[in-house]
Amino acid sequence: MLRKIRLVLAAVFFIGISLLFVDFTGVLHHWLGWMAKVQFLPALLAMNLLVLVALIVLTLLFGRIYCSIICPLGVMQDVIARLRRKKNKYSYSKALSWLRYTMLGVMVVALIAGLASVVQLLAPYSSFGRIATNLMQPIWQWGNNILAAIAAHFDSYAFYTTDVWLKSVPTFVIAATTLLVVGYLAWRNGRTYCNTICPVGTVLGFLSRFSFLKVRFVEDKCRNCSLCSKNCKAACIDYKTHTVDYSRCVACGNCIDQCKFGALKYSHVSALAPKTTEAPPKDDASVDKGKRSFLLATALLSTAAIAQETKKVDGGLAAIEDKVAPHRVTPLTPPGSLSAANMAKRCTGCQLCVSECPNGVLRPSTDFMKIMQPIMSYERGYCRPECTRCSDVCPTGAIKPITRADKSATQIGHAVWIKKNCVAVTDGVECDNCSRHCPVGAIEMVPLDEEDENTPFVPAINEARCIGCGACENLCPARPFSAIYVEGHEVHKEV
Repeated sequence: MLRKIRLVLAAVFFIGISLLFVDFTGVLHHWLGWMAKVQFLPALLAMNLLVLVALIVLTLLFGRIYCSIICPLGVMQDVIARLRRKKNKYSYSKALSWLRYTMLGVMVVALIAGLASVVQLLAPYSSFGRIATNLMQPIWQWGNNILAAIAAHFDSYAFYTTDVWLKSVPTFVIAATTLLVVGYLAWRNGRTYCNTICPVGTVLGFLSRFSFLKVRFVEDKCRNCSLCSKNCKAACIDYKTHTVDYSRCVACGNCIDQCKFGALKYSHVSALAPKTTEAPPKDDASVDKGKRSFLLATALLSTAAIAQETKKVDGGLAAIEDKVAPHRVTPLTPPGSLSAANMAKRCTGCQLCVSECPNGVLRPSTDFMKIMQPIMSYERGYCRPECTRCSDVCPTGAIKPITRADKSATQIGHAVWIKKNCVAVTDGVECDNCSRHCPVGAIEMVPLDEEDENTPFVPAINEARCIGCGACENLCPARPFSAIYVEGHEVHKEV
């Protein structure tokens, strides 16, 4: 019963967070967005004291149930380990404390030094986010596109197609490698990653040593059958000495469920005081199960409360050449990020904002020092002033919540005109795409040569008014490089 309750709650969190990453409509965020904000490291970076205190209190009361229920990477390891059908496949091993605390030290130093790439590689929530965004979301989108094609056949618009594209090769490789490494470790030895590498697991493991409720031995009932050790995916139960390493125990309940003699209890130490009168075996077992179910159910319920590419053509006559991203001296960061420094300091590269961006503007950076953090580029769309999706979903404070009005008054960069690329100059045609589509009226068409009556009209940019949304760059007909592009600002300004 205990294990079933834990499995149900873990499934709710795992499915909910997975859906949050694969959803491209933005609808699920309104119901599931809180699941990202209760993750330990995002709450720490966002200075969300309420969540941090709640997670610490839960750990001090019930042990590392965060790792077995709330953390999506932890639950994913359980799923992979479960696929290996071999029974009694684990065994006790001593903790590699030197490795655990070394990795925690590396994480702390990286956070203080602003080494975002190191933080992102070690953060468990962000690792799962990259796996979900790069490996799971494309499958979800392809499934949606198939349904859209079927619906269109019956003149239904219940679904709409969405582009499936590779946003970053390095990030995809990192996500796939993470899945292979973590998956292999889980397949072989269960929670190896959690108890040797994960810095969040190390912090919570230290706190769980002092938890009120723990898995404890009732020594007079133990028959040394070793079933508890053989079914402990954290390898933390030594049946020979009747001890449990509470820094590694994730309170999954597997050992209690497998014990045939009632020799393991999830309780406070006082609950195991010897009784003067021993009840009959049958009744005793019934009472033990009832206590066990009540205690773990209370703990767990408390936790729950807390492409196919289509060739683009111009009028069906000529293929349209794809745009190529320009070289930006200063990369663009989303409105609400305040500055490149704030983004580098707080972002864990979880890819939630990238997966939620409806306009194809956000993609992971390939800069080594800021790898996997979101940057903006306008080959597929532009940052619409009415869209605040990325700031709504960010759980770390790297992109702070911003209103539509504030976004329209935030300058993340300014447009720059490149004369040699402009079709009005090179092809002698009239074009005012950039001017007509600028949402803030920062572009005016002026004659290139005021003394020549036949001179083409070209864009003149009011940099003080431009907000850097990229509508001009995206809608410019010049190929492969736009004749107008947006250069980023290190610190965002108010227009």
